[in-house]
Amino acid sequence: MILAGGLGKRLQPVVPDRQKVLAEVDGRPFLAVLLDQIGRAGVRHAVLCTGHKGDQVRSSLGDRFGAVQLSYSHETQPLGTAGALRHALPLAESDPILALNGDSYCQADLQDLVEWHQRKHADGTLALVQVPDAGRFGLVRTDAQDRVIRFDEKGGHEGPGWISAGIYVLSRKLLATIPEGRAVSIETEMFPLWTREQLFGFRLEGRFLDIGTPDSYAVASEFFRDPSCTESATVHHPPSSPSPSRGEGEKNTPSPWMGEGKGGGGDNP
Repeated sequence: MILAGGLGKRLQPVVPDRQKVLAEVDGRPFLAVLLDQIGRAGVRHAVLCTGHKGDQVRSSLGDRFGAVQLSYSHETQPLGTAGALRHALPLAESDPILALNGDSYCQADLQDLVEWHQRKHADGTLALVQVPDAGRFGLVRTDAQDRVIRFDEKGGHEGPGWISAGIYVLSRKLLATIPEGRAVSIETEMFPLWTREQLFGFRLEGRFLDIGTPDSYAVASEFFRDPSCTESATVHHPPSSPSPSRGEGEKNTPSPWMGEGKGGGGDNP
């Protein structure tokens, strides 16, 4: 699933006429960059969670983007980041489900992320990235076993820190706990609750871009001119928290979201 329904109020001064996920980067909609990324990972089906100006998204992208089949879960009233995922759940058949924010990009190997999630027997996994100014986003705190233990709100921290990269692997069980029929924030309502479950952080050393403000959007074209941005990122784990690794000779089985048809691949994507 890809969240593509936000109002984008902060970006409206420079992108006043379109849904923010369609903001152009070198002549292409930003959402195309994310669809390129999931396509490289082998995703063949994506559910786009639309709302504000959702008709623009559908008319721009249609039912297919390259090898990726597109479906749409449209909300008629704002449901928030978590509510949109809950609304789209019936369109998904995979478990776990990969979800992406539609207004940010992080250099990441998505297949590695899903496989790590499975080896951890996690209910949910957040991709984490270190940024120089974490106060704008809010910190994600993890323990020595990579379990998420706390979220610090925006503005409560100065300097570098680990933040959510806007990429999640979530079990259907976890998504089913989101209240239906009202606006629900995944960041402020659900993530704090899910720390009681098996919620983990997968730390990346990839580059990160959020186009949610005019200043950050202004550097998007330059960001993607660096070809390394589309390469897989390395995983960062301190010595006290080694990443589980596939044993020698262990079979590399495909991730459940890497298939054809409804829900395969990501409904999220």
